[in-house]
Amino acid sequence: MTPDFFDGYLRRLGVAEPALGAPSAEGLFALQRAHLERIAYENIDIQLGRPPGIDPELSVRRFAAGRGGYCFHLNGAFALLLESLGYEVTRHLGAVNSDAASRAVRGDHLALTVRVGGAEYWVDAGLGDMGPYEPLPLRAGTYEQNGFTYSLERLDPLEGEGPGWSFFTSAGGAPRMNFRDAPATTADFEAMHAWLSTNEESPFVRVFAVFRRDAGGADSLRGKVLTRLEHGRQAHERVLSGPEELLAVLGGLFELDLGDLTPADRAALWARVERVHEVWLSRRRAGAEPARA
Repeated sequence: MTPDFFDGYLRRLGVAEPALGAPSAEGLFALQRAHLERIAYENIDIQLGRPPGIDPELSVRRFAAGRGGYCFHLNGAFALLLESLGYEVTRHLGAVNSDAASRAVRGDHLALTVRVGGAEYWVDAGLGDMGPYEPLPLRAGTYEQNGFTYSLERLDPLEGEGPGWSFFTSAGGAPRMNFRDAPATTADFEAMHAWLSTNEESPFVRVFAVFRRDAGGADSLRGKVLTRLEHGRQAHERVLSGPEELLAVLGGLFELDLGDLTPADRAALWARVERVHEVWLSRRRAGAEPARA
């Protein structure tokens, strides 16, 4: 990649010049913070039935145009950017687990590790509201960040799988993410991306979701429910009233440029959000869903 290929991406991140110098832990931390603050985790195009591909170069262009993506897009492009800046990056097969006891690694998450300054870090811009704001040292332990508590533990291999790491959190939509030590490539995620982005059983197809992180917490939009997490706990929650408010929140709080959406797209998105929200409400009343959509 030529340096100017990343210009639009870097402008979107808005990082200061020191973060773009020689690789350093300080630069790495600044880049992850900026990524989480400026480039939202979102599945708008999946909801509209036209999922974007996960080629990292396409994701770089997508971010430069003002959009976001989910883990394969976010961490895929971030890895490419970090490599262009001279960082030593490894991609890993991972899995987000709703069961805190699960050791499975299905490949539904792309995890990154980065070696810089003689140390190794777990780096992740693609975990929505459950991930840390800054990279964590790749060693077992418990870590506090702005009132949120996280931990890393070594992952014993299941049969046919190599060893790896488990990340635990008490915030966000799932308690655990596992990833293997072995390196992976973009091609290793293509089949899972096809399923996650098109199958009606996939959570990314079933539920509209947008997330962003900042130093104080996380904003999440699941369906029509907008939630703010601070200090590891829910600070407030409200239900969006209509399509105008939805678009205002997406363009304001989440800093997404939706200029490519036609009026028909916008109407279809709101109709889908409303439909899924009503299903969630009915299941919640029946006690089959948690308090958040």
